[in-house]
Amino acid sequence: MLKFSPANAKTKRLKTLPELQCFLDNKRKVYSLDLLSGWSCPGAKDCLARVHVEDGRRWLEDGSQAQFRCFSASQEVAFPNVYKLRKHNFDSLKKCKGAVQCKELILKSLPKNIGILRYHVGGEFFSRVYLHGAIAVALARPDVLFYTYTKSLHFLQNLDMVDRKNGMILPNFLVTTSRGGKYDHLIPKVGIRTAKVVLKMEDAGTLPIDHDDSHAARPGGDFALLIHGQQKAGSEASLARKKLGKLGSYGK
Repeated sequence: MLKFSPANAKTKRLKTLPELQCFLDNKRKVYSLDLLSGWSCPGAKDCLARVHVEDGRRWLEDGSQAQFRCFSASQEVAFPNVYKLRKHNFDSLKKCKGAVQCKELILKSLPKNIGILRYHVGGEFFSRVYLHGAIAVALARPDVLFYTYTKSLHFLQNLDMVDRKNGMILPNFLVTTSRGGKYDHLIPKVGIRTAKVVLKMEDAGTLPIDHDDSHAARPGGDFALLIHGQQKAGSEASLARKKLGKLGSYGK
């Protein structure tokens, strides 16, 4: 069975959006399904970071082209139980032989009171089989809202979608392309809305900034995300994060 994480400070705010109340009636809740950061992310580049474990010791390795550090990888090196949960889920899904097995595993593992599921606060769609299994789950559970960010554009380019421009794989399954990955060259071809991480609010330009997943969990166009999570000491991203923290502008 897979293990699901309860809503964090960010995703809890989805409860305040009137458009999503139909998914949260009867005390249904927001969850996430998380996998190991980096190890499950075939398209990661700018944010790539992986946790290594040896002799009971964990340490974090940044990718050679990393511009900032994946916030969820920082969680895995800081909190042993977070690492264990995500490794369990990743290992379990990798054992599935085909999309049908992925679908069945996810369906039987879903919490009974689930209303909204974010795929991957940590981790990513690591295979086409896994993505197709997740789509089959959304078809089977139209009463649940599913949404995700992804850099796995090579799995999306030939996918049949309800509305690419607004990020709708299905009416209840929304996707946002996360810029800064190995497959950014496919963004024009794929034609799905995008999110980019910025170090300063002014870097977002005319793009709205999503502070609480309210853009990601609803149909719409491109948006920006402010740098968040623990960053490498002395890096440009770390300095930017400190400045944003003083403004109380993210993840407070």
